[in-house]
Order: sequence, then C-alpha cells, then structure tokens
Amino acid sequence: MSIGPVQLLVLGFRHPNFHGEIIAELERLRASDTVRVIDALAVYKDADGELEAEHLSNLTEAEAIEFGSKVGALIGLGFDGEAGAAAGAQIGAAAAEDGVSVLDEPGTWDVLADIPPDTAAALILIEHHWAVPLRDAIARAGGFRLADGFISPLDLVGIGLISAEEAKELHDLETA
Repeated sequence: MSIGPVQLLVLGFRHPNFHGEIIAELERLRASDTVRVIDALAVYKDADGELEAEHLSNLTEAEAIEFGSKVGALIGLGFDGEAGAAAGAQIGAAAAEDGVSVLDEPGTWDVLADIPPDTAAALILIEHHWAVPLRDAIARAGGFRLADGFISPLDLVGIGLISAEEAKELHDLETA
C-alpha cells in the first residue's frame, strides 16, 4: 500500500450542532478512496465544562497495521539504519494491530483543556490517498515539494477566480 501525504486538521466549533454530517462526508471520501482518516479525536465541552470525547478512524485492520508500521519507522523506534527502521516498523505494526490511535486521549493535546464551554474541537489526521499517483509522477520526473499551503479565498478575488462576495462567504466559513 502506498501512503499519500498526511495532514493534521485542527477544527473548532462554537455551539456545536453535530448531526453526523462530517462523519458521513469522511466515509464518502473513504469509499471513493480519496481520503482516509488515520485517526481522529473530537472533544466537546458542555456548558458545565465537562468533556466528552469520540475517537474515529476509517482504516481497515490491514491498513491500520500498514500505517502502524510506517508510523513506527517514522517516529524513530530504531535509529540503527535499515535494521533499526525494520525493527521500528515491526513494533509499529504490532502496536497498530488494534487500530492506529495517535490521538487517543483528550489530554494528549493541550488545546483541548483550553477550549471554552459549549464548544468542541476536532483533530483529524487524514491521508490524501488521491495524491499518490500525482506525487509518484512528480517524483519520476525528478520533482519534489518545495512548499505547500492553502490559499485564502480572499486572495482568489485578485486573480478573478471567484467574486468578492463568494470570497467573503468562504473566508467567513473558514475562519468563523
């Protein structure tokens, strides 16, 4: 299995009103093999300051083991060259047999303790599986990533891609 670029999304919600729509969209993206949720943690703090947490991943068991082996190698469970990376991969795969859980506890992220009452935060670690063929084609051509980032909708007005009204609406959605 080839692993695509991985991104961490950190989202905030004022007066959250969840109806399963976000999970349904993540499942739709998974069904089309576009995006995979490696790990996700959603935390809600009610008006009294009590925390509720929900964990999500939409990897199969085999994928969780594969991601675990990659994570094990990446986090340096072995620094002894190829042999150390192989050992780290084995340890990571074993640790992931019950699923990858990078974001397994609310206390893992300091930001969660600081969220105000009647708000929620979500940390979603996603793999952009759609990007694997593009990334591989770029690499075969000798290319490599210099930088990446999302462009603000406000910057798209100047090049005529969207109207100022559309940009304001999108900007407000992204930064609410």
